[in-house]
Amino acid sequence: MLKATLRSFLAHKGRLLLSALAVVLSVAFVAGSLIFSDTVSRTFDRLFASTSADVTVSPKEDLKSQIPSGAVETVPTDLVDRIGKVAGVALARPDVAVENVTVVDRDNESVGPTTGAPTIAADWYVTDRSPVALTSGHTPRGPGEALLDADTADKKRVDIGDPLTVIAQPGSFKVKVVGIATFKTTNPGAALVFLDPAVAADKLLGRTGVATSIQVDAESGVSDARLKRSIAAELGSGTYELETADEQAETAASQLGGFLDVIKYVMLGFAGIAVLVGVFLIVNTFSMLIAQRTRELGLLRALGADRRQVRRSVLTEAVLLGLVGSTLGLAAGIGLAFGLIKLMGVFGMNLKTTEMVIGWATPVASYVVGVGVTFVAAYLPARRAATVSPMAALADAEIAGVGRPLRTRAVVGSVVGALGAAALVGCSTATRTSSAASLLGLGVVLTLIATVIAGPLLVRPVIRVLGGFFPAVFGSVGRMSQRNALRNPRRTGATAAALMVGIALVGGMSVASASMTKSFDQQIDKTLGADFVVQNANFLPFPQEITKKVEATDGAGLVVRQRFAPVAVRLPDGKRVETTAAGYDPKLDDVARISYAEGDTAAALADGNIAMDAGFAKDHDVRLGSMIPVEFSAGRKTELKVAALTDQDAAEGFGTQGGLFLGFATIEKYVPGGQDSALYVNAAAGASDDTLRSHLDRTLDPYPQVQVRDLADYKKLIHDQIAVLLYLVYALLGLAIVIAVLGVVNTLALSVVERTREIGLLRAIGLARRQLRRMIRLESVVIAVFGAILGLVLGLVWGVCVQQVLALQGMKAFAIPWTTLVAVVVGSAVVGIVAALLPALRASRMNVLAAIAHE
Repeated sequence: MLKATLRSFLAHKGRLLLSALAVVLSVAFVAGSLIFSDTVSRTFDRLFASTSADVTVSPKEDLKSQIPSGAVETVPTDLVDRIGKVAGVALARPDVAVENVTVVDRDNESVGPTTGAPTIAADWYVTDRSPVALTSGHTPRGPGEALLDADTADKKRVDIGDPLTVIAQPGSFKVKVVGIATFKTTNPGAALVFLDPAVAADKLLGRTGVATSIQVDAESGVSDARLKRSIAAELGSGTYELETADEQAETAASQLGGFLDVIKYVMLGFAGIAVLVGVFLIVNTFSMLIAQRTRELGLLRALGADRRQVRRSVLTEAVLLGLVGSTLGLAAGIGLAFGLIKLMGVFGMNLKTTEMVIGWATPVASYVVGVGVTFVAAYLPARRAATVSPMAALADAEIAGVGRPLRTRAVVGSVVGALGAAALVGCSTATRTSSAASLLGLGVVLTLIATVIAGPLLVRPVIRVLGGFFPAVFGSVGRMSQRNALRNPRRTGATAAALMVGIALVGGMSVASASMTKSFDQQIDKTLGADFVVQNANFLPFPQEITKKVEATDGAGLVVRQRFAPVAVRLPDGKRVETTAAGYDPKLDDVARISYAEGDTAAALADGNIAMDAGFAKDHDVRLGSMIPVEFSAGRKTELKVAALTDQDAAEGFGTQGGLFLGFATIEKYVPGGQDSALYVNAAAGASDDTLRSHLDRTLDPYPQVQVRDLADYKKLIHDQIAVLLYLVYALLGLAIVIAVLGVVNTLALSVVERTREIGLLRAIGLARRQLRRMIRLESVVIAVFGAILGLVLGLVWGVCVQQVLALQGMKAFAIPWTTLVAVVVGSAVVGIVAALLPALRASRMNVLAAIAHE
C-alpha cells in the first residue's frame, strides 16, 4: 500500500502542484511573520540591553495616553549628588532626551523620519554604552552647535557646516552641524540630534536644573537589582520611576511590540485567508482525483485492501503534499522575511539580514499549518473513497458526489445558517458595543460556514439564471457550458466558495468603510464651525511658538486652542477610568457646534468644572453637579464639578472615552508646560478665507510638522485614514483571488481530464477547437460570477451589521459603494476567463482518437 501510495502521488504530482501552491502561500506568510518579528525583537533586545544604564531614575508615569499632551516630565538634577552618595554607585549623571522636537534644514524641510519614528534631541555624553560614536567633525560646544546621526545626514543630504533649526517646546533655535555620529548597533529608524550638555536642558526643556532622567552606573560586583533597592531607599518609594537595564529593555521592547504586532497580525491575516481559501482548493482537488481513480481504488479493494488502508493511502498523499508545500513555504517565508527586512531599511530601520533569527517555533508552526491544512482538507474525500465497495468501484461509478442527494447539506446548512442569522439579528438589535461586536463575529463565522455548506444547493437555481442567456447567445456551446457547471453542484460550490470568501470580506468592509466615511462627513459638516484647523500631520502636539505665530497672522480673528491631558477619574460607581481630557479656550462655541443634554459651554469651561458625555455619565451614575476626583500626570489631583453633559455622537465628539473636556485655564494649572494639539481659526472681519489661508501657509512655512486644513481637507484626512484599512482588505482580496484562480484552474484542468472521452466525442461530431475553448471559458465565468454573487450577498449582510455596530459609536450613516460592488462582479468574470485559458488550451489540443479511446 505504501508503494502504491507513493507511485500514485508521483503520478499525480502535476495535478497536485496547484494545491501545493495554496499551502506554500499560507505557510510563507506564517513563517515570514514569525521570522521577521523574532529578528526585530532580538535585534532591539540587544540594542536596549547594551545601551541602558545599570539603573535609570525617571519621572513617575502613572497615567498613559495614546494622545500626548506634549508636556515633558522632569527630575531635578539635585538628585545626582544624592544618588552619587549611595553605596554601590560608580557614576550618576543627568540625561536630557526629548522626542517632541522637529528639525528642519535651510529650506524648511524636515530632516526627521516620515515613517512614524521619532526625532530625538539629546545631550552629547559618550560612554561605552552609547548607541552612536563620533565618526567625523567634533563634539558640540556651545548653544549653536549640534551633531546629527549619519543615517539621517545621508538620507537628507546634510553635511558638516550646514545650518539646522530645532523646533522644541520652549521655542526654535538654530544650530550648525559640527559632527556626524554613526550608530554602533541597529538604527531603530529615529533621527538623532545631539547638543552640548551645558545647554541641552535650557534649549530643550526651557530651564536648567532639570533632566529627563538620571543615569546610574554600578560599581564592580554590585548587581543592578541591589543598586536599585539602595537608590529607592535613599529617594523613597513611589517618588520616581526606577528601572534596571533589563527592565528598561523590557519596557522598550513592549513599546516596540505594538508596532511588531501590527505587522505580525497583518501577515497572519494573509496566512489565514490563504489557509481558508486553500482548504476549498485541496478538498476539490482530492475529491476529483479520487473520482478519477475510481477503478484504481476498486482494484486495490478487490486485491484485499480494506477501507482503513484506502483511507490511510489518501491521507498519506495529503501528508506528503503538506510536507512538500510546508518545506517550500518555509523557504518562501525566509525570502519574505528577507524582503521585509530590506523594506524596513528603506523606511530607515536598518536591520541586518545576516542576523535573521529562525527560532524553533517557526518551522514547527510552518509544518503544523501546512500538514494540518492538507490533512484536514483531505479527510472527507478520503472517507468517501473508503466507503465505496469494490464492485461499485470496478463498475466505474463516480464517487465524487454526482447525483447524490444534498439533504444532509440542506439540514446542516439551514441549522447553522439560522444560528448565524439569529446572531446577526441580535447584533443589529444590541444596545452595547461589546455585545454587538461579539454577536457580529459569531454571526459572520456561522453564516460563512452555512453558505459554504449550503452552496451546492444554490448552484442549480442561481447558475440557471446566470447562464440563462448562454443558449440564446452562444448556441449549443453555451448550453453545454451551463450544463457542465450544473453537472456536479458539490464541485461547483466548492470551487466558487474560494472566490466567495474574499469577495464577502471586501463587500462587508466596503460597506463599513463607505458608511464610516459618510458618517464622518456628516458629523464634520454638523460640528466643525471654524474656517481653518491648524494641526500636526499625525495629531501630535506642537510648541507654543506656533500658536503665537498663528495668533499674530494677518487676517486671523478668533483662535481657539485645544490641548489634551491624560487623566484618571474616580466615578460614583467606584470605578477608576483612565482616559484623556481635552482643554479649550472660552469661545469654543464660535468654532464648534456642541449638543448638550444638560448645561452649556460656558459652564463646562468655567474654572473648576468639567463636562462629559451623557451616556458615559449615565453608565457610571454621574449627575449634573457631581464632584468627581480627577488625577492628572505627576500625581496632581483635584476635584472637578460636572457642569455639563454632552449629547454628541462618537463620530462628532472628542474621540476619547467619556468625552471629557474642561477649560484651558484648568488644564494649564494641572498640566503645566503642555503643548497645543490643534488651533481652530476664524477669519477676522473683512478678511476672506482665501487670503487668510495664504497668510497661514506663509506663517507656517518654517514649521513643516503642522498643516492648515479647511473643511474639505479635514474630510480628506479622514477618508485617507479609512482608506488604509480598505487597502489592506483589497490586498486580502487579491490574495484570495490568486488562490481562487488556482482553484478554478485546478478544477477545470481535472475536469478536462475527467471528461477526456466526452471531449473527444464532441470533437469527433464537429465541435471546433475554438468552440471547445469557448465552452470551457463560459463554464469558468459562470462559476466565478456565481461565487461573486454569493460573496456580495454575504458581504452586504455583514456590512449592514457592521454599520449597526458603528451606529452604537455614533456613526449612523449608511452607504453602499455600488461602483466597487459592480467592479467586483465584472472583475470576477475576468477572473473566470483568465483561469480558463490554460485548461481550455489543453483541451483544444487533445488528439481526437486518443481522447475517444481514453478510459
